[in-house]
Amino acid sequence: MIRVLVVDDSAVVRRLVSSALSEAGDILVAGVARDGIEAVEQVAALEPDVVVLDIEMPRMDGLGAVVEIRKDHPRLPIIMFSTLTERGATATLEALSRGASDYVTKPSNSVGGVADGIAAVREQLVPRVRALAGRRRLASGVPLVRPAPVAAPPPRPRVAAAPPEVLLIGSSTGGPDALARLLPALPKDLHVPVLVVQHMPPVFTTMLAQRLDRECALTVREAADGDPVRAGEILIAPGDHHLRVVRSATGVVARLDQGPQENFCRPAVDVLLRSAVDAYGGRALVTILTGMGQDGLEGCRLLAAAGARVLVQDEASSVVWGMPGAVAGAGLAHGTLPLDDLARHIMTGLRVPAAQAAIRP
Repeated sequence: MIRVLVVDDSAVVRRLVSSALSEAGDILVAGVARDGIEAVEQVAALEPDVVVLDIEMPRMDGLGAVVEIRKDHPRLPIIMFSTLTERGATATLEALSRGASDYVTKPSNSVGGVADGIAAVREQLVPRVRALAGRRRLASGVPLVRPAPVAAPPPRPRVAAAPPEVLLIGSSTGGPDALARLLPALPKDLHVPVLVVQHMPPVFTTMLAQRLDRECALTVREAADGDPVRAGEILIAPGDHHLRVVRSATGVVARLDQGPQENFCRPAVDVLLRSAVDAYGGRALVTILTGMGQDGLEGCRLLAAAGARVLVQDEASSVVWGMPGAVAGAGLAHGTLPLDDLARHIMTGLRVPAAQAAIRP
C-alpha cells in the first residue's frame, strides 16, 4: 500500500481528498494534518510515501512546510494542492522551485456535488501518487515491476541537409523546475526558436512564461495564435490549447486550437512534434524532459525518421521517467543525459547537422 499524508486546513477538502485516494485499492490515507506545522510533525511520525499539501494554511503555509520537510526528507514526494487562480499558480510555481514534486488543482466551484468533486480529484491525484511513490521506491532500492522497453528498432533517418532550425521541448511532471534550470542556460544569441509544451492548465502556463522570462537571457512568452516563430524567442503552449507550427510564404507561425486531448493532455507534445515534421522536416532538435506517461513518443518517432535528433533527460535526474523513458526505450534517443548536461549538448546539436551528431548516454 502507498501511504499518503493529506494536509489541508479545510475539513471538507481533507475528507474529499481522503475519499478520492481511499477508492484506489493500493493507496492508504495514513494520516491528515490541518497546517504546515502539523504536516512536519506527521511526516516525522508516520513516514508516509507521499504528502498531498495545501498551499494556503494558518500557522505555517504550504511553502514553509515544503522547506521544513525537505530538510530531513529530500526524496519524499510532495504534491501541492492548488487553486486554479493566478495567486494559486504563482504559489505553486514557488513551491515547485523550493522542492515540491508536482501539483494538482482543486475542483472549481462549478464542479457538481461531492461525487463529482471526488472524481475530479481522483483523476488528477491518483496517477501522480502512484508515479511519484514508484519513483521514490526505485531510488530507495525497492524492486518495482517495470514496463518492458518498446522493442521496435530505431528508425533509419534520412540525412539532414542542414543544422536544426528549431528546438522543441516537451515536459510534464517535474517540468517547471527542469525548464527553470535548462532554459536560463541557453545563450541570448541563440540562432533558433524554442517551442515548449509543458502539461499545465490555463493561468499556470501564463505565470510559468512570466517567471521564466525573468530568469532567461532569451525572451519567453506564452504563444498566441499567429505568432511568428523567430530565432532567439521561447514560446510556451498555453494551457488547454494545442500548439502547432505551420510554414507559410513568410515563415513559420504558431497556431493554437482546442482539438481533442491526446495522451489525456491539452496541450500535448505529440501535436507540436507532428506539426514540426511538416514545417521543418528533419531540421529539428527535440528534447524530452521529465514527465508521466508517453506523450511525445510518436512525435519523436516521426521526427527521428525524418532525420531529427532527439535528446532525453536521464532517469536519475527526472522526477518521473515516463516520457523520456518511453522515448529512450523505443531506441529513439541520440543521448540520455542528466538535466544539468542537456544545455551544453543542445548547443552542440544545434551547430551540426542532425544526422551527423551522436552523443552516447
